[in-house]
Amino acid sequence: MEDLEVLKFFDSDDDGEFISTFFNVMQHIHDKESSNVARTRAVINRDLRAAHDLLVRDYFTDNCLYNENAFERRFRLNKTIFLRISNALEARYNFFKQKPDPRGRMSFSNIQKCAVTLRYLGYGIAFDASDEYFKVSERTSIDCVDWFCACVYEVFHQEYLRKPTPRDIERLYSAHEERHGFPVMLGSLDCMHVTWGKCSNAWCGQFTRVDIGEPSIILEAVASQDLWIWHSFFGVARSNNDINVLGQSPLFNNFWNGKAPDITFTVNGHSYKYNYYLCDGIYPDYSTFMTYSVPRSEKEKLLTKRQ
Repeated sequence: MEDLEVLKFFDSDDDGEFISTFFNVMQHIHDKESSNVARTRAVINRDLRAAHDLLVRDYFTDNCLYNENAFERRFRLNKTIFLRISNALEARYNFFKQKPDPRGRMSFSNIQKCAVTLRYLGYGIAFDASDEYFKVSERTSIDCVDWFCACVYEVFHQEYLRKPTPRDIERLYSAHEERHGFPVMLGSLDCMHVTWGKCSNAWCGQFTRVDIGEPSIILEAVASQDLWIWHSFFGVARSNNDINVLGQSPLFNNFWNGKAPDITFTVNGHSYKYNYYLCDGIYPDYSTFMTYSVPRSEKEKLLTKRQ
């Protein structure tokens, strides 16, 4: 009954004119709001090709402006590894392929996307800071970081992000014995503090050591002679040193669980059951550590020199 009354109310000519005027006003308001949105989302005509050519001219040509040392310092890895990663990602994922956009313009190249990602990961800068040099917007920079991290793991984790296989262990043994004269040595073990520039105020106290003076994350790593880091452990809070971190690290879980390989070898008439790591004098006197400290005798000086 009420619906019929409403229809009768709007059935007159005056009411029809009112409704027409009302909808015209609403359409005008909608058009105005749409134009405001369009103005706030204006397209910036970035010269992507010029940015790519500048990046190539600065770092990748035969007579580039910046040498290999500058490249490694700014991108935190050498140029050969950078090109290997960028080429592998371009070959497997469409995101890293250079292709035309809906307007027919070529998109960013793979080296631009990888360079933006590594500059952000290496320096912790804001995403918007890459716009002036690389001409990459904030939104695209975020996409580059997300895709880069996921794809690098997918491509390389079976080769690098793993513990050494028996074949890898044999190769490490041979290399260390041939080059350094140390049989059955897996690699070098040490810790370092990585400055955490973006640490939140709530966590600054528990991640700051007095001798460091600023928030940092302590990183435990094992590296072979060819700089293959096959073990890393970080993120331990509070004031720690190498021994504290070792006590929480999963490095020796296989030893505690009885799953470590039994590799018996003899040096200077002493038999040892497990392989070992080269480390500095702060570590405890374990059979799996070859520690060195300040040499005093000629014998200790020779050993330290070899280490």
